[in-house]
Amino acid sequence: CLVVDVRDGREVSEAVWEYASGVIDRRLPSTGEALPPDFALQDAADYIAGTETVIKNALEKAGIKPEEIIGIGIDFTACTVVPLSPEGVPLSMLDEWKNEPHAWVKLWKHHGATPEAEQMTALAKERGEGWLARYGGVVGSEWMFPKLLEILRKAPEVYKYATFMEAADWIVFELTGSKVRNAAGAGYKSCWSKEDGYPSREYFAALHPDFENVVEEKLGTSRVDSIGGQAGRLNEKWSRKTGLPEGTPVAVGIIDAHAAIPALTITAPGTMGAIMGTSGCYLTLGDRPVVIDGICGFTADGIVPGYIGFEAGQGCGGDMLAWFVDNCVPAAYEKEAKEKGVSLHELLTEKAALIKPGGTGLLVLDWWGGNRNIIVDYDLTGCILGCTIATKPEDIYRALIEGIAFGCRVIMEQIQKSGVPVNSIIASGGIAEKNPVFMQIFADVTAREWKLGASPQSCAHGSAMWGAVAAGKAKGGYDGIASAAEKMARTKEKSYRPVEENVRIYDALFAEYMTLHDYFGRGENGVLKRLKKMKYGK
Repeated sequence: CLVVDVRDGREVSEAVWEYASGVIDRRLPSTGEALPPDFALQDAADYIAGTETVIKNALEKAGIKPEEIIGIGIDFTACTVVPLSPEGVPLSMLDEWKNEPHAWVKLWKHHGATPEAEQMTALAKERGEGWLARYGGVVGSEWMFPKLLEILRKAPEVYKYATFMEAADWIVFELTGSKVRNAAGAGYKSCWSKEDGYPSREYFAALHPDFENVVEEKLGTSRVDSIGGQAGRLNEKWSRKTGLPEGTPVAVGIIDAHAAIPALTITAPGTMGAIMGTSGCYLTLGDRPVVIDGICGFTADGIVPGYIGFEAGQGCGGDMLAWFVDNCVPAAYEKEAKEKGVSLHELLTEKAALIKPGGTGLLVLDWWGGNRNIIVDYDLTGCILGCTIATKPEDIYRALIEGIAFGCRVIMEQIQKSGVPVNSIIASGGIAEKNPVFMQIFADVTAREWKLGASPQSCAHGSAMWGAVAAGKAKGGYDGIASAAEKMARTKEKSYRPVEENVRIYDALFAEYMTLHDYFGRGENGVLKRLKKMKYGK
């Protein structure tokens, strides 16, 4: 939770609370049951405890009166699906449902619905569904309808009983009692558009007879509100929990990365916002719809009202580096880090900085979480090529970063080729804030200057800006996001500029990356998928 002064964007206080259950991807907490491959769940009880805790703590740290808060903005990972009882209670919090894995929150990176996403894509192509082009011709397994279809098939009793909401919309519902679907979640993750609505009942019925009325019966509400609107006002229950005044305006929810864009000073086309954390999200604005093969999609008013918002990204970024640090670093490095008083990430970054481009002898395909864009195949897996007995941990750490940067370049080149302008780049997120080696590699690989947003919590800062817009000018807020950005958003003076010699070397390495990218990713050699099937006995 971030408390931000609407007058000048000053961050008054911050509070963080770690989810007690974290990401649930190995065993179900209630039973200890092993979860299937590609599952990623969360506990909605963490969301409730976390919301109450951070609001209270942030207010206490800020030293301000609760009535000085004029508005609240909520952002959340997407598509994160919360199964709900008729009363709006998450099923995993009810004794009669907590032992069913499909009754728990499906986190954005839950990829158990890959077969359903493939079926949706194939059927949409067969029927000539026009909406598919908006999403680069492929339905992603992280989206709402593949996950609901997975539940219908694997746990029909859950599907029959429950309704489902994006986590951002459910939190807004909790705080206000208002059921609103946000245009970002609906547009990018639920195949909705302002002009045409959702796919037809006939299409859904062709997927499964019981799926025909999924929109009307299972989404909780068909109402979709634009980003920047007021979803409702804080109810008595949450006023009592947090100490905030009842009736405080609450903004329509938004996807976390999308919330950051105005906080990075981006309110018009021409600049790409790069949100770099556990995964990577690259967002641009345009004046008109453009079909771009292999991206996540575009939505009118999905990022900034009045513009078409284009979304693309990588399913795994910081998660790859965390995997390596958690599983592959020898004890000697842990000892060295402890003696120096730094984290393993800091130690490996320090050592990786001493290696020149091309100096690792390694090349990485960055698909630890599948390929979100541009191939859009979550069954792909990553690989490291070129290892020898002389390979050191810092070599692999640097090569992982380079692989992520190459994946970003693929996406950028696809967007630029389509005609959507990318004249400058502004980055934010945990990695952008903490890892200068990572950012310099990105500048060198893409041959672009990378600027940084001023806030280390740009998503939360952007949400505060949307809260100010929801409050409105009469309450001391703003009549639009551009006005809010003029006062509340800024970038850092520091930026990362490409080094000419490094660019030359990385151009050569990128050519090798693309050879492997197409060879392993485009179906010429399906060994990565075959290995995954063998691992899980499929």
